[in-house]
Amino acid sequence: MLRRNNAARLQETVKGVETMTRFALAVLALASGVYTYLGVRGLLDGTATFVFFAAIIYSAAVSVAIYAFWTFMLRFVPLVTNAAQRVALFLVMAVGCFMIMAMSSWLNAAALAGSAAQEQHLAINLEEYVASLDQAHGNALAAQSLLPDVQRAADRFSKLADDERNSGALTGTTGSGSVVQLLTQMSAQMTELGTTITNSRDQVQTLFDEGSAHLAKMRELVSGTGEIGPRSDEFASESVALNAVITSLQSTDVAPSVKRAAADLAAGFIAPVADGSSTDLQSRQDTVMGTVRDSVAAQSAQLSGAADEILKQPKVEPHRFAPLSSAEAVLRYWSDFIPSWAGAISIDLLPVVLVLVLMIVYDAMRREMSTVEEAETMTAAEMLRSLDLYRQLTGKSLVEPESSPAAVPPEAPPAEPEQPIVSPAPAPAASPPAHPPAVVPDATITALDSARKPRS
Repeated sequence: MLRRNNAARLQETVKGVETMTRFALAVLALASGVYTYLGVRGLLDGTATFVFFAAIIYSAAVSVAIYAFWTFMLRFVPLVTNAAQRVALFLVMAVGCFMIMAMSSWLNAAALAGSAAQEQHLAINLEEYVASLDQAHGNALAAQSLLPDVQRAADRFSKLADDERNSGALTGTTGSGSVVQLLTQMSAQMTELGTTITNSRDQVQTLFDEGSAHLAKMRELVSGTGEIGPRSDEFASESVALNAVITSLQSTDVAPSVKRAAADLAAGFIAPVADGSSTDLQSRQDTVMGTVRDSVAAQSAQLSGAADEILKQPKVEPHRFAPLSSAEAVLRYWSDFIPSWAGAISIDLLPVVLVLVLMIVYDAMRREMSTVEEAETMTAAEMLRSLDLYRQLTGKSLVEPESSPAAVPPEAPPAEPEQPIVSPAPAPAASPPAHPPAVVPDATITALDSARKPRS
């Protein structure tokens, strides 16, 4: 009886939550349709009226499909008991879940995390632009490292010219001659090269400041408020201007100019004719100018090698910004928005839990009702026959009297018994019962005769 009552309570509870189940399923289908509308609206192109009605129709179809599919699953899956049929229904449910995720869940995720995914796309592109500007600025400033070498060479030639003019430190004869003229010429060339490098520094700094201003504006667009579409368009405009600055920075690199100037020092070296008053002085002048030629050649090789090291650095490839829609951004950066994906999928697939709960409850009701199925269909007559058969086979009664006849005092008259319940099988008239029926005070059931019924 307890099992019967439990099974009945389960069945009544299932009927009681049926309305709540339908309401919950309708709300989930409606929520999925709303977020599907928000997601699909950003993918359609055309007039505002066309986009509105197209998105409404698609989202309504998704809501109806989700409600109908889960209604079928909630109705049929708990009732199927055959293992093969239940596996087939599970396969159908898995296919339906996949189709629901394909037509709705990713659009729900786009509605939930589309703006954040687009902002992340802008932030990633901003980092790439920052790296490109820094690299271009570094390449442009690398040529500035050649300036100290050029200035030292110019100062050395200038000092040698002064020493030769004032004290004749090279030829042993004071005064301005061909050696002083050559040294002064080399010093002037080195000074001019140093001036070129110095002037490029100001231009590089100006371009870098302009690029930094574009980056600051792009940062404001990434972290700003408002709709993401206009911000993305303005970000694209700033990226084009920044690419122009980066290209200008690469064109201002003076390393190639330094390399060419260093090569011209040795290749274009022209020594003046010795103008000494004597043959001995002319010979000494020729010897000193040969030494200067060797020094200029060594200085040229050093500057060319340093310029080559700078030119070996990789050039900055211009980065092109490609705007993305909210759905495309969510798909590209899906790993960064797993909570949003989980929420979007849960809206569509939460009824799976309801299906499994109903399946478990129906299985429990079937198990509990199967244990009392025969007792539910037994009549009173069949129960009495079963009791009489048990008494005849075992000689015992399932109903024990509260007191025996020996316990009744002889002088006490027997109490008037209530109307007894007689067994459907009467005893033969020719054979009186071996024992008189027991009289049970305040009892409503009389024990059946334990004598065996004669065979006919």
